[in-house]
Amino acid sequence: MRPKKNLARILTILFLAFFAIHIARAGNRPLLTNFTYSTTCLNDTVRFRITDDITTIDSVKWYFVSPPALPVDSSNSIDSAKYVYKTPGTYTITLKAYRGGVEDITTMSITIAARLGIDLGPDLTLCENGTTTLTTGPAIPGATYTWYYLEDTVPGTNTFVVSQMATYHVAINGCREIDSVNVFYSPIPDFDLGPDRTLCTDELLTLDATAQNATYVWSTGETTPTIVASGVSRTYTVVATVAGCGDFTDQVTINFTGTPYPYSLGPDTLLCPGESVILDATRPEGSSYTWNTGSRQPRINVNRSGEYSVFMTVNGICDVVDTIEVRYSRLRDFSLGNDTTLCYPNFLVLSADFGTGNYLWQDGSDQATYHVDSSGYYNVTVQIGRCIERDTIRVDFQDSLRVTLGEDSMLCVGETLTLLPRGAGTNFKWQDSTSTSTFLVTQPGIYAIVASNVCNRATDSVNIYYQECNCTLFLPTGFSPNGDGRNDVFRPVYRCILGKYKLAIYNRWGDFIFFTSDPGVAWTGMHNGQMAPVGTYVWTVEYVDELNQKFYQKRGTVTLIR
Repeated sequence: MRPKKNLARILTILFLAFFAIHIARAGNRPLLTNFTYSTTCLNDTVRFRITDDITTIDSVKWYFVSPPALPVDSSNSIDSAKYVYKTPGTYTITLKAYRGGVEDITTMSITIAARLGIDLGPDLTLCENGTTTLTTGPAIPGATYTWYYLEDTVPGTNTFVVSQMATYHVAINGCREIDSVNVFYSPIPDFDLGPDRTLCTDELLTLDATAQNATYVWSTGETTPTIVASGVSRTYTVVATVAGCGDFTDQVTINFTGTPYPYSLGPDTLLCPGESVILDATRPEGSSYTWNTGSRQPRINVNRSGEYSVFMTVNGICDVVDTIEVRYSRLRDFSLGNDTTLCYPNFLVLSADFGTGNYLWQDGSDQATYHVDSSGYYNVTVQIGRCIERDTIRVDFQDSLRVTLGEDSMLCVGETLTLLPRGAGTNFKWQDSTSTSTFLVTQPGIYAIVASNVCNRATDSVNIYYQECNCTLFLPTGFSPNGDGRNDVFRPVYRCILGKYKLAIYNRWGDFIFFTSDPGVAWTGMHNGQMAPVGTYVWTVEYVDELNQKFYQKRGTVTLIR
């Protein structure tokens, strides 16, 4: 009896140990249903969202305060629950999730804090590559700070060093403050009034000190980015005050002498795609030339848009200046696009719209756009001013494929059958991966075809059976209806009594050509009162052996020759 008592004692000890381990593990149990919260700001709507797979959850119960004081302190929402905390403090969130009737309980603590009303100061403009430090005021002991700008979130302190243009926010203790500050940057200016010059009397020269985020004061008292020097010899000085960067100064001395000299490069020029133009500044009195391109030749070749100016020295005494603008027609890089293939019933709208101009499509249409819904070549001629451009596009439309190999067939031993894929288009493969236009059947089996185009993929298959035939019918593989008395007609040869006879003949496109239910009637090669074209035709024949009531179905091809 003692062994039984020892066994019972051992089982009791093992049970108690297992129970103790289970209780210990339950005390350290991790979160069973993970969730997140959107904010910890007082009086804001805090949104709670389950981040686990909710499709496995039957129902939930949220408790936003512990213990709940009011019905609104809880929710049954699975997708997204929300709550507004009116009093600062630390709260325990409890989520009960039920899966198959089994309850999982998850708890999480959050600290709700009031916004402090931080003022980050006015918007700032800094100079290129400069920095500044934002501050929220004195550091709060134990507080956490998070800075936000662009797509970045950066933990930090009560100060933050700014080094790029953005809008900056700060969150204290997880609560994002309402105030923000915009930081802008000014590029370091790079204006140049040019070298000192002696101009001919009555010349005008524009002095340009344009800079971003700048104000201007000229020695003439003007406050615009550009001024015109004329008439009086003097030194022109400008001070450009750039926000965040300070003052930048330049000066130039312009003298006027000699007599007036009318000078022009001509009117502004509009070029067509691929064209270039020679700008000729040559004058008999010209002793030197300086272009804004850096060239010192009297002529320059221009093949891009822009403003081109030249200083010409007249007889070595004084300079005259002129500027010409060269532009390119909007037709540059004109194209209707690449050739394309579409599926019915889709359509394509071709656009040659370059604004005011003349348009001529292949059919005489004069609109800027053209609606395409059928296959063909489409071209347009566009004229804007003296510029003419043309382009052509090929558009193909295809139908969805509906391929068929016909019905399953029974052949007599020794016969062959040529399978012709109707509706397969040009891109297809047989079951043996070949791509021949027809397939010759010489043995029983399943024969299949897979066809595809840009619209769809289509398949079909037939089962071909073989049997010993008591009533064999033969049809020739070719005939020549030329009236020479030899092989002039197409008809069956047989040595049995036929019943329910049907012979049908089709051309290569599947069009019906000839039909008879009388085995004594032959096809003479005529169709609609005229001789059918030379070529290969498909025939199908059905008949019944009246002696043993066996049904036969055959298919093949015949070549009509002259």
